Amino acid sequence: MDFTIDEDIVALGDSILRFIDREVEPLEREHKGLLENERRLYGEDGRFVPQVLELRRRVRMRSAELGFYNLFAPVELGGDGMGALANIHVQELINARYGPARKLIQTVVLPSPFTNGLSPVLRHLDPAVFARYRDGIASGASTLCFGLSEPDAGSDVFAIKTRAERDGDGWVLSGTKQWITNAPYADHAMVFAVTDPGLAAQRQGGVTGFFVDTRSVGFDVPSVIPTMGHAGAEIGIVVLDKVRVPDSHRLGPVGQGFSVALGGVSAGRLSMAATCVGLAKWAQSLAVDYAKVRRTFGRPIGEHQAVQCLLADSAMDIYAAKSMVQNCAWRIDRGLPAIKETSMVKAHATEMLNRVMDRSIQVHGAMGLTNELRLEEGYRLARQMRIPDGTGEIQRRTIARQLLKGDCEL
Repeated sequence: MDFTIDEDIVALGDSILRFIDREVEPLEREHKGLLENERRLYGEDGRFVPQVLELRRRVRMRSAELGFYNLFAPVELGGDGMGALANIHVQELINARYGPARKLIQTVVLPSPFTNGLSPVLRHLDPAVFARYRDGIASGASTLCFGLSEPDAGSDVFAIKTRAERDGDGWVLSGTKQWITNAPYADHAMVFAVTDPGLAAQRQGGVTGFFVDTRSVGFDVPSVIPTMGHAGAEIGIVVLDKVRVPDSHRLGPVGQGFSVALGGVSAGRLSMAATCVGLAKWAQSLAVDYAKVRRTFGRPIGEHQAVQCLLADSAMDIYAAKSMVQNCAWRIDRGLPAIKETSMVKAHATEMLNRVMDRSIQVHGAMGLTNELRLEEGYRLARQMRIPDGTGEIQRRTIARQLLKGDCEL
């Protein structure tokens, strides 16, 4: 296996970094007082203030204009169709360079490529309907959210209670979605609902996807869900109160919504794993640099064996995770089965990032507990990333099931 990155992909990554350095970083610095202050970043309702939303929109649209925003979108939708190896290279590169919680940088190439831009889920939308919305979505002017999880249905997706009932030439959706990223700000929602309760109860299907205009009567996002130290959120609760959706806005065949949904989720898991590798490299770099200059007992702390062990353990963690992510992407690019491998890299990389962030804080001592270097925020982000797109426990369940089915190649 040769994981050498193609020269064109290397050049692409360099172009993205130049764009961020030239156009996005200056905006981050100019609006630092707004973007890095939770009390100014969010309004009293926990939503981004209008100025932040406009800055994010501006960066999205400029990224799309330069050809970065839809790099990993399917070619048939108008994206560039860059492969998995390119995806992980770019995600790792950006996060290793700029670190966590950069509110504008993260909009350049989306960390979870199935929830925004030309999402692969949109391949299942009627072509004529998609054509109406394509330009707005591709340009970054319009954004999406992905509505699968519910208050009582996270890991157990067959437990969803949202219903879609036939009504003439359309459907009526009722229910509640929770933990929905970008829900408070999205123009369109990809919503999954039970259309055949009998099949859903048997876990044999019975769920259908729908493309919903968030301005529809009965569609509401009554609140956001702040997490781990934040005063607001991108995550929200969606309430569907008899929302009417034309049948033409269905995502794929009736009853086959889970196959539609999981195709996007898998792409998000690999991208998240690469993001974790990049963030871990960023944290490790800070720890190594600090270990060279911070002195105790008359010498740099990097000369103390205890600190050396912290650095070495993190290096081993990062190397193992990166190797796994590269191998998984290599398999996907060649059309090889990668169900258990995708679960492996998602679980391992997110847990690895937790360990590396923790060790980097330990190396920095009291400085690591402040947010001057953004390690404290990085640690909170690392802890959160073990939950979305399937917890570590759910990933292990998937891995074990594949093994028991006979997929034992390692």
